[in-house]
Amino acid sequence: MEDVLDVYTRPYDPQYPVVCMDECPKQLLREVRAPVPSAPGRPERRDYEYERAGMANIFLFCEPLQARRWVCATERRTMVDWALQIKELVDVRYPDAARLVLVLDNLNTHSPASLYEAFPPAEAKRLAQKLEIHSTPKHGSWLNMAEIELSILSRQCLDRRFADLPTLQHEVIAWQARRDQAGGSVHWRFTSDDARIKLKRLYPSLHE
Repeated sequence: MEDVLDVYTRPYDPQYPVVCMDECPKQLLREVRAPVPSAPGRPERRDYEYERAGMANIFLFCEPLQARRWVCATERRTMVDWALQIKELVDVRYPDAARLVLVLDNLNTHSPASLYEAFPPAEAKRLAQKLEIHSTPKHGSWLNMAEIELSILSRQCLDRRFADLPTLQHEVIAWQARRDQAGGSVHWRFTSDDARIKLKRLYPSLHE
């Protein structure tokens, strides 16, 4: 826990940017009956019945100190999907960075092993060497600032039905643009000193 909290106290360094990452599934749902559009004094009406149209996965990366984020909706959540996101992060988003300080949870696909699943060994090693990974502890995913961003995305954009992946992709990109333009960010205040006081019960007790 303190490892992640100490990362959040680092000053901004463009050569070593701190990037948080999280992901979540999203069920695709088609309307069975056409919604009744809104009118003066009457909200839009949708039938409770729907048709399942499969699943999608949403990757979210954010750089808190620069108040920006990137969202991508994909068809699957596999080791290869995560590896492709990391390659874009390294080669497209931060091509000039010496290393990326990456904060994420302990999901089984969030590992350099996924890079070797997706790319030849030399390329996988190159990408892995560009990462400084800091994993949140078990039951401690709340320490990941990307989870906060994902919660905002869920409330502001994902709380409705999406019939297909292209529509979902379009909407999450639009949300990303709006939030970046508004300058929205997470101002983290919880430190290791706070943790030692408020979460004292989680620390081992030393007795002479």
